[in-house]
Amino acid sequence: MNVKLFDSELKVMDVLWREGDTTAKHISNVLTEEVGWNMNTTYTLIKRCIKKGAIERSEPNFMCHALIPKEDVQEAETNELINKIYDGSADKLFAALLGRKKLTAKQIEELRQIIGDLE
Repeated sequence: MNVKLFDSELKVMDVLWREGDTTAKHISNVLTEEVGWNMNTTYTLIKRCIKKGAIERSEPNFMCHALIPKEDVQEAETNELINKIYDGSADKLFAALLGRKKLTAKQIEELRQIIGDLE
């Protein structure tokens, strides 16, 4: 993924990922409720996402469609975090995540399954 989205733009994208294609007005209403943004703020962010190629706009009603899957953004953001903070070492990130909280037996088993699938 070559598009870099900022946190505010990701909030707009998140509405589309959760709800599917919808109008700019609906996105604005959701974000007014969730984060307190006014309509102009949301419309400006939608337009930025359109310019970056993350959202496609169609008529009628300023209908918005996400052009980038959430999984692509998650992967790109994870890779950036690993490279920036953990010297490109995924195992350092994994160890840091595991050391932060007590895991249940079920969570540990799920992690074993994920690791087993990678081997």
